[in-house]
Amino acid sequence: MTIEPVHVVGGGLAGSEAAWQIAQSGVPVVLHEMRPGRQTEAHQTATLAELVCSNSFRSDDADHNAVGLLHEELRRAGSLILRCADAHKVPAGSALAVDRVGFSTAVHEAIVDHPRITVRHGEVTGLPPAEWTSVILATGPLTSPALAQAIREASGEEALAFFDAIAPIVHRQSIDFDKAWFQSRYDKAGPGGDGRDYLNCPLDRDQYDAFVAALLAAEKTEFREWERDTPYFEGCLPIEVMAERGPDTLRYGPMKPVGLRDPRTGKRPFAVVQLRQDNALGTLFNIVGFQTKLKYAEQTRVFRRIPGLEKAEFARLGGIHRNTFLNSPRLLDGSLRLKTEPRLRFAGQITGVEGYVESAAMGLIAGRFAAAERLGREPMPPPTTTALGALLGHITSGARAETFQPMNVNFGLFPPFAEAPARQDRRRAIVVRARADLTAWLEPLRQVAAA
Repeated sequence: MTIEPVHVVGGGLAGSEAAWQIAQSGVPVVLHEMRPGRQTEAHQTATLAELVCSNSFRSDDADHNAVGLLHEELRRAGSLILRCADAHKVPAGSALAVDRVGFSTAVHEAIVDHPRITVRHGEVTGLPPAEWTSVILATGPLTSPALAQAIREASGEEALAFFDAIAPIVHRQSIDFDKAWFQSRYDKAGPGGDGRDYLNCPLDRDQYDAFVAALLAAEKTEFREWERDTPYFEGCLPIEVMAERGPDTLRYGPMKPVGLRDPRTGKRPFAVVQLRQDNALGTLFNIVGFQTKLKYAEQTRVFRRIPGLEKAEFARLGGIHRNTFLNSPRLLDGSLRLKTEPRLRFAGQITGVEGYVESAAMGLIAGRFAAAERLGREPMPPPTTTALGALLGHITSGARAETFQPMNVNFGLFPPFAEAPARQDRRRAIVVRARADLTAWLEPLRQVAAA
């Protein structure tokens, strides 16, 4: 029997993961990617799964962190994104960070080499044609204007939008190591690291005050007319916006010095700027949490005020782009289908999840749902007690449509226990329950695949 292909629009993390899951299920896929014919404001290559912001997948601690638990669940579910991330990790303390070129190249090659995946380059400028009877739209935060308008018309509701941001990247050779030192907070080692995974640039009180003053006085890029009323996502604020909220905001945020000791003084600095390795060679480091809307010349001038970065050479400067997402609790059903047109599914950041791993998770789930339907099976959503299921449940039914905003995975999304465990045991209980319930969910899927 010939199986009709599923069409996936968008070759980012979610689209690549969705295509992989579908193909691995035995169903053919056509993956549509508009680059390189049409680039976005943020992408620089034609490679699938390009990382345009940070190179970090955040915490890999599956025992104490919801993101780390999601990492574990994706690995167990056969995620291509996590497999390639693990293969190209770079030191980052307790976080999972990757060599962005090696990671994207690995995903790209796996997709184009898969016998059941066909990659077509070209922009989908409107709603997919009716003959595409199963479609996953994973066009991400930079959905092309024509397709975004078609989605708005199909959904019957205006999409929401916010700004997402890109942090600068510095050449290692230009950093002054007489001032900067390697150390993770509390010397904690993570995947691929040894407890000395971040470069730390210390500031005393006078240096910190001068830096904040320079940041506030610097010229910012003007927003375009259609961008001016778009709210920022609170989890990814530009550094100058944080500084505007008060003089100490930064040193209790991305410049907090906790868990660090300056080896020259043996003391904790007043504030610190951290840089994280960005590629496998260790020649590039990104400035953690320093996403910005400053003009390029101002970024160079202001960031060179940081001790250790006085002669910094920048491989990439920061920037901000608009992100668009659906009001998913109102528009999508429990299997990520558009209620007004069920042949259309959505995956990735456009569904209202925030973060690389969360986007990949929605791609994995959407891909499995689409493959099951093509094979005549009932889609099996992951239990809401798992990280995968908690995130899916939040965006499709758990959040209030009236106040819906992008969300990272967190333990607050998991359902409560009939008998609440002691406060100090709650996270451990959530993790134990999630692992058991994921096993129960995966086993029948493996049996079906084997049959």
